Amino acid sequence: MLDLSQYLPILLFLGVALALSGAFVVLPMLASRLTGSHQPTPEKLSEYECGFPAFEDSRSQFDVRFYLVAILFIIFDLEAAFIFPWAVSVFGIGWSAWIAMMIFIGELALGLAYAWKKGALDWE
Repeated sequence: MLDLSQYLPILLFLGVALALSGAFVVLPMLASRLTGSHQPTPEKLSEYECGFPAFEDSRSQFDVRFYLVAILFIIFDLEAAFIFPWAVSVFGIGWSAWIAMMIFIGELALGLAYAWKKGALDWE
């Protein structure tokens, strides 16, 4: 027969996680209602990021090149995240780790050269 008491810690953990996540959502909303910060004023509705009113629709489309540059940044940022632990332990791992990382860097260099040739990095 199946003993369901083994699942009690998991259910308790799930209950505490749901209660805390609900509290993190509900409590700030209640605090804003009680303190009156939910009532908009002209000062609260003013521009605060750039200091001047928006001159275009906020739902306008971005150029595809913006997304290409962002994706390339993420790829090379992840490359740095993979290279750092490798560099710390490369002498203990041996030549196979060095060769594998050179293949990895070579693939990324080929990808960068391809993106550069296609004009993904050109900004007008």
